[in-house]
Formats: sequence, structure tokens, C-alpha cells
Amino acid sequence: MNEGQRNGWPRKSHRHHIWYIWIPLAAAVMWPSTLLAMLITWLAQGRPFYVSMSDGQTIAYISDIGADILKPLFIVGSSITAAGFFLSLSIERWARHDGRLVPNMRRREKVMSSLAIAWSFVGGVGLILLSIFDTKRHETLHRVFLLVFVAGTALSAIFTIIEFRWLDKTFGYMFRKLRVAYIFKAIYATVLIVLAIAFGILLGSNQNAGAVVEWVIAFLFTFYLLSFWYDLRQSRDYSKGELTRERFVNGNGHVDGHADEMVERGPQM
Repeated sequence: MNEGQRNGWPRKSHRHHIWYIWIPLAAAVMWPSTLLAMLITWLAQGRPFYVSMSDGQTIAYISDIGADILKPLFIVGSSITAAGFFLSLSIERWARHDGRLVPNMRRREKVMSSLAIAWSFVGGVGLILLSIFDTKRHETLHRVFLLVFVAGTALSAIFTIIEFRWLDKTFGYMFRKLRVAYIFKAIYATVLIVLAIAFGILLGSNQNAGAVVEWVIAFLFTFYLLSFWYDLRQSRDYSKGELTRERFVNGNGHVDGHADEMVERGPQM
């Protein structure tokens, strides 16, 4: 039995070709490609010591490489990644409203989604600005924008997870991929926060270890971007309006037969 087919509702439509599902994938390709280009260049040059590096530091931070000859690449890669991150959450919010993904059944889910989008914008702006204000010429500003990027991304992830937790509580048994997405995002956010704390501690005590943690965090961000590609791909299975809130509340389909527990207001099923 296909997902969502229990009790005859909702059945999957034929798959649609939808262009927007490629936005998070494009960002997920651009980001590690930028990082790999920077890392490979640094290694191929014989692991040079940049002026922005500290005494005794032998492993370059991303920002050390990004402040040198590859700064244009760093800015372009960061800008495309930031835009893809923000657009991925915005499109997912629209797809839920449009009935192509399981809908937000309560107002609080919409609030969490909106907060996640807002903080993804903040984090994205931080990423772009930290690539522009490099650590060699604007060390203080660079660190401020690095903090903005990490905090914005972390808060966006937390609000997304809360939204997905409530969606999973309502639709989890009907849409198993929703539960997979929720669990993955929860694990990712936990790991990210732990690594971010470790990075903050190591930044002032062990530069080489801090650099390693920074590279790990950066590459892991790729998988978070891919999680939105996984989410949006599900919209190919449903036509516009097929998964709207009204259709779940007003009678054709039901979730556990408890609409009064699913929504703050709405007719009981």
C-alpha cells in the first residue's frame, strides 16, 4: 500500500515534473563543490601559511583560504548556497499551502515555518557577508557574520524540526517519509549544535582542531540542504490542492478520526 493510501485517501497522482525541487539540490551541489575547490587548491599549493592564520596553525580555516585568491569563488558559492537555503524553505512553505505537501493543520505550525524561513534568511545573509568581509581584512566583522550564519542556521533548523514534529504527530502513520525527514533533521540539528559549541571552544584554544571542526560542520551542511530536496520531491506525487487542510478537515479524508485534536478550530470528523 502506498503512503497516504490508507482508507482510500489520499492516493498518489502520476508524478509531475516540477522545476523547484532542483533548487535545494543545486545548492547542495554548489556548496561542497566550493569547499572542495578551496581545500584542493590549498593542498595542491603545498598547504601554504596565510597571513590570516595564527602562529602554530597548520590547518587553514575555510575563511583563511576564502580571503586569498579564491575569494571570488567563495563569495559566489556562498551566495548561491544562501539563496538556495532560503528558497528551499520558502518553497516548502508554499507547497504545503498549495496542497502539494501535507498541510499545516494548526496556526502554530505556520508560525514555526515562518520563523524557520526568517532565520534561514538571517543565516544566509550572514554566510554571504562573512565571505565578503574576509578574516584577513575584516577579522572582527568576519567573526560576527560567522556567528550570525551559525545562529541563523541553527535556529532555522530548530523551528523546522518543531514544525515537522507536529506534522509527524498528525500525519506520521500516513506519510512515512515525513517521519524520516523529521528524524534526520532532528539528528542533524543536534550534531550541528554540539559541533558549533565545540568549534566556539576550540577557536580560542586549539586552532588546528577548530579548523577541522569547521570543515566538518561546513560539509555536513550539504546533507541538510539535501534533506529539503528529499522533502520537495514528495510534491511530485500530488496534484495542486490534493493535500489541502480543508480536505483533511472537512470530510473526504481523516487522520486517526480525531480532527478536533488536529486543529484548533474546525469541524469534528
